[in-house]
Amino acid sequence: MTIRRLAKSGAFWAATLLVIPSLLSYRLRALALGRHRALEGSTQALAFVPGILGQFVRRAFLVRVLDSCDRSVTVEHGTIFSRADARLGADVYIGPSCHVGLAHLEKDVLIAAGVHIPSGPNTHGIGDLSVPIREQPGTPCIVRIGAGSWIGSAAVVMADVGRDSVVGAGSVVTRPIGDRVIAAGVPARVVKRREQLARPA
Repeated sequence: MTIRRLAKSGAFWAATLLVIPSLLSYRLRALALGRHRALEGSTQALAFVPGILGQFVRRAFLVRVLDSCDRSVTVEHGTIFSRADARLGADVYIGPSCHVGLAHLEKDVLIAAGVHIPSGPNTHGIGDLSVPIREQPGTPCIVRIGAGSWIGSAAVVMADVGRDSVVGAGSVVTRPIGDRVIAAGVPARVVKRREQLARPA
């Protein structure tokens, strides 16, 4: 094991000790409020720990409370999670000031700043005009972002994105996007295949 890997492992375990009070608070609140509500409050608090220390404490916390979170994940300042059943694969990077709901981010996914990944397009019911929207149950569904994809700043992703694809900054994904494409716009549409960008040998 290299010195760098040893240092990272040591930092991870030191961060784990630092988040023990947050983990205990989360477990107690989860009993009273449910996992999702408790997680949102905890990640709001941890979101504002700055710098590398913040990256390590968020990682140490999320590894223990999400359904799946690899120890190589990086979550930047200001990012909030609202679903404990989210899944984060190896080497996922989530930029600052994002919101992540019921999402599965596969290996090597890059999420730029200010991206919102809610729990699908139907997080609130809207069909009954006699009941306020906030009181109508939604239908959450998992949003999958395929391995190696990059989601640009301020995008909103409400449907699946395939492997090795790019979603342009400010785009709104309302329908599934395939593999190895570039999609942009509101709503997002495929504008190019990544193979078209390859330079001839």
